[in-house]
Amino acid sequence: MPVTHRLTAPAPGWTTATDVVVVGSGVAGLTVALNARRAGLRVMVVTKAMLDDGSTRWAQGGIAAALGEGDTPEQHLDDTLVAGAGLCDEDAVRTLVTEGPDAVRRLIATGAAFDRDAAGEILLTREGGHHRRRIAHAGGDATGAEISRALVSAVRSDPGIELIEHALVLDLLTDADGNAAGLTLHVMGEGQRDGVGAIRARAVVLATGGMGQVFSATTNPAVSTGDGVALALRAGAEVTDLEFVQFHPTVLWLGPDAEGQQPLVSEAVRGEGAHLVDAGGTRFMLGQHELAELAPRDIVAKAITRQMQLQGAEHMYLDGRHFGAEMWERRFPTILASCRAHGIDPVTEPIPVAPAAHYASGGIRTDLSGRTTVPGLYACGEVACTGVHGANRLASNSLLEGLVFAERIADDLAARHRAGDLPERAVDVAAARAARPVPLPAPEARAEIQRLMSRGAGVLRSAASMADTAAGLALLTGTAYTHVAEEKPADPRVETWEAANLLLVAAALVAAAAQRDETRGCHWREDFPERDDARWQRHLITTLTASGDLVSTPEEQ
Repeated sequence: MPVTHRLTAPAPGWTTATDVVVVGSGVAGLTVALNARRAGLRVMVVTKAMLDDGSTRWAQGGIAAALGEGDTPEQHLDDTLVAGAGLCDEDAVRTLVTEGPDAVRRLIATGAAFDRDAAGEILLTREGGHHRRRIAHAGGDATGAEISRALVSAVRSDPGIELIEHALVLDLLTDADGNAAGLTLHVMGEGQRDGVGAIRARAVVLATGGMGQVFSATTNPAVSTGDGVALALRAGAEVTDLEFVQFHPTVLWLGPDAEGQQPLVSEAVRGEGAHLVDAGGTRFMLGQHELAELAPRDIVAKAITRQMQLQGAEHMYLDGRHFGAEMWERRFPTILASCRAHGIDPVTEPIPVAPAAHYASGGIRTDLSGRTTVPGLYACGEVACTGVHGANRLASNSLLEGLVFAERIADDLAARHRAGDLPERAVDVAAARAARPVPLPAPEARAEIQRLMSRGAGVLRSAASMADTAAGLALLTGTAYTHVAEEKPADPRVETWEAANLLLVAAALVAAAAQRDETRGCHWREDFPERDDARWQRHLITTLTASGDLVSTPEEQ
């Protein structure tokens, strides 16, 4: 099937070509790039800001793998399945936990330096949902930054990997048979490749990260606007599990009007023994789950939200005063500095925390080799839905998933390359021109989308709240079309393209969440508080029809 929708944008003013184009520069994208290069493929990496500005570098807690004495992949699998609340793909999880330890060792060989004890063994900690200490960390609480540093260094030192920074991907290009043949993008800045251009490629890999900016308060950086999922929907790909957005339980509360990226207080702080308390100092997680503060994230986020409602409070507290100054400075230097920068000293006072949007468990539907439903289009990392996370991601499985499935994509590309199954694709120019242009909302729509989503489709959801949200999103979409009809459209530029992506992803998320009338994992319906395995132990697959409608279809049981 040809691409039937595209963003309103100028025609490409320049064209280049490569074998594999990778969009995104986190752990997933850079791992694909490095491994594809080792297979002899030409690789181009496109990233929205600087090479190290994605979500990976913000990851604090660490990377989960069965590396410790007495731990096994089977135990890691069990914890992942429990957290996923009945919707994990067990084959995908088994792939993750069995291939994970060696993938981490290869990451170390690439140059990532994890924290070690006096004997040189990797230090491991616990986080929510894990029954074993299996979280490897770096720089105390700067794991993502260290992984990003190592991978960026390796990529920059490889002259066979071409980099395009400050570039927003727009839409997929296909050949006459519907195979991915490249993409269009807009490069910000000065140089030979300014403005809208096209990259022709034998394969396209999306590793664009998450969509946290669809909500007002999130731990995601400003670049996380759902670009990959929106592109995939416009290209006719299937996406799934979009309703399962994980809200991190402990995000530093900066006040009722705080918006945008909020400082994360890593789950590892609770893993080392910090307690969740209310304003009176009472530990409210005791008796709610056998793991108390280390229960899976959805349970902790719901418990915090319930306490806030019961007490009419805007936040709860995380108390780690018993750690002492030395432990805070050694184990959590990043969090300590962040808290102090906002006037909170965790050494002497509890930290005010509240849930905020953190991680999308759903995304572009892929198989175990990262292939999407569009031939030649791959996806990995947070933008993908491999089936590993189910209805709720287990803490610190995200970096591991990006690593493991990126390697599997590179392996698939290498095998296809050897078999002569990666031919050059001729772009179907006529089909690209015939695709329906998506009107662009005004840049100000971004804040309205975030307000609507936070109010009606956040931690707490109901049919009524999501109907209001859907109506508000439809009004924004209708306004964009009206402006086109009146010949007063928004200018094609980064801000309006991002707003269009957020609007599409928000509408898709709400469509799925409204249909799933049960509570499961991080999808919490106030009007359907119970889990309903008889009807809903299955996935919702969302597509964008040729007429522009979003359709969510339950997977066959």
